[in-house]
Amino acid sequence: MSPLHPYARQIDALEKRARARRLIPRAGIDFSSNDYLALAHSPAISSALMEALAQGVPAGSGGSRLLRGNAPEHEALEEQAARFFGSEAALYMANGFAANLSILSTLPRAGDLIIADELAHASMIDGIRQSKAQAVFVTHNDAVAFEDAITAWRTQGGTGTPWIVAETLYSMDGDMAPVDDLFAIATRHDGFLLLDEAHATGVFGPDGKGLSTHLEGAENLITLHTCGKGLGVEGALVCAPKLLTQTLINKARPFIFSTAPSPLMAVAVGAALNQISGPSGDMLRDELRALATHAGEVICAPLGLPMPETQIIPIIIGADARTMEVAAACQNAGFDVRGVRPPTVPPGTSRLRLSITRNLTNEDIDALAETLLPSLRAKESL
Repeated sequence: MSPLHPYARQIDALEKRARARRLIPRAGIDFSSNDYLALAHSPAISSALMEALAQGVPAGSGGSRLLRGNAPEHEALEEQAARFFGSEAALYMANGFAANLSILSTLPRAGDLIIADELAHASMIDGIRQSKAQAVFVTHNDAVAFEDAITAWRTQGGTGTPWIVAETLYSMDGDMAPVDDLFAIATRHDGFLLLDEAHATGVFGPDGKGLSTHLEGAENLITLHTCGKGLGVEGALVCAPKLLTQTLINKARPFIFSTAPSPLMAVAVGAALNQISGPSGDMLRDELRALATHAGEVICAPLGLPMPETQIIPIIIGADARTMEVAAACQNAGFDVRGVRPPTVPPGTSRLRLSITRNLTNEDIDALAETLLPSLRAKESL
């Protein structure tokens, strides 16, 4: 038997369940990216990169940050990010996955308890799996469940530090965490709070600083601002007390043993932070909110769905195959709409994830509605 046989069976099984993934070229009007503010093609960011190239900034870092890969551009960005977000320190990493993996596999210690939202991102789950701390997952966005888990742990003899882990804006549901309640619980129990601001950075808060900016600088708060979504570029910024960023530099294996991000990308992130601040940043956010409101009026309201709170609109269909059929109908009509299936979302909740970005116009949204609504209603009648 071929050694490839088990993998063939695995892929065949995924195909039969309508869960096989494949890479496809970009095509159609963008309803799937996380380029919320349309900064991926920003002339200002491109100009900053061209200027850096002209000044001799290299494309590659040449090594890990602890070897020769630590460039002045990395350190300048970290200083800028700490000032911008209001933290004592910041650490620039390759991406949000590596950052969450680093934080959760390194900072919680044996004897601690990690209490994570049941819909926490896969990068958080993998970090928790590698941690020496005990872990429990609790009901989504239920602050009481977080506190009850800590209380039960203490009652059973837990003496370490509790770590509350959540996203501020959930990428598949488009809803927001009870940030203030979670911070109060963490503080009340002498614990830490880790908040992943990935889908809020650039979009929410004063100057796009996120949904937890009013808490920034607290000694028990760690925030993660990924740079490949609202900022339109690449990488991730861990904002935290300096003692914790120093611990990551010394102990986090994904940081220690990875080639440093390109110095050019550090320049690009710095330019993106400049773009999202001030009146020009407010204008970008206002335009995005207006588009999301319009999408709610022409897509959500006719389907009986609540108006969206954010730029992410989930349309839950349920069955995997049916979800992919509706997505295909949209794609065939010229719209880049993607179906999302388990294990990315819980079983029975396969959905279309509509991502509203400044790459769209009201006319684009109207045109999608003309295709999407009949497709959904046709499937409902089967």
